[in-house]
Amino acid sequence: MPVKIRLTRHGRKRRPIYHIVVTDSRAPRDGRYIERIGSYNPNTNPATIELDFDKALDWVQKGAQPTDTCRAILSYRGVLYKKHLMEGVKKDAFSEDEAEKRFTAWMTDKEARIQSKRDSLSKSKEELAKERLERESKIREARAEELAKRHSELTEEEAEETAEAEATKAEETVEETSAEEATAEAAEVKPEEATEAKAEEAAAEVKPEETTEAKAEEAKPEETKAEEAAAEVKPEETTEAKPEESKAETESTEKPAEEEKAGDDSEKKESEA
Repeated sequence: MPVKIRLTRHGRKRRPIYHIVVTDSRAPRDGRYIERIGSYNPNTNPATIELDFDKALDWVQKGAQPTDTCRAILSYRGVLYKKHLMEGVKKDAFSEDEAEKRFTAWMTDKEARIQSKRDSLSKSKEELAKERLERESKIREARAEELAKRHSELTEEEAEETAEAEATKAEETVEETSAEEATAEAAEVKPEEATEAKAEEAAAEVKPEETTEAKAEEAKPEETKAEEAAAEVKPEETTEAKPEESKAETESTEKPAEEEKAGDDSEKKESEA
């Protein structure tokens, strides 16, 4: 019966974990097995391998044939190298102590390389984490600056709007106060003052030439007006008017004499009576 060292799949979907088992080659993959000698988890970096070294070496020396993946795992953990050294001891190529020294030197070197790989991976993870933090901090600072700029712009706009609103309110209050004062003054004006104001407005509307002529005519006496009227009369009219005036004067003198005579006659009659 051929015996094989192979893997059986376990774990959840897309996160497999394998068991290293010794089984019959005719059995199904996840079926019955003879013995379990370890486990293999490829989800970690580096992969996690747990192996019973002595049992694996015993089964390999008995002739169990590992699959390709199991061969790589056994070589990684030094099982195949140990088998090679043991065959050299059987052939008297070197002693058992020499084989043990060589194996321990190989294992220390292997462990150092594994540890260096782990350290490099952890350093790379730390560096990646630092880079991510720096990028995130830069992005946060840029966002904070943008938010501060937007906030400052909004505050400036709000300040301008408030200033405009206050200016409009002040203008409205000034207009209201001026209108109230005008109405109060109009209510306090007396009727005499109103008439005087109207007269002053009418006088202000009169042209300056008319006012000067009216004032000059009012200042002239009546005699000057009569003289001006006589001066305006033509010489023919004056000559014609003179004999008429002389006649009127003679008539006026004769009338009082006749009246005096009539008065004397009436007095005499009364006395005689």
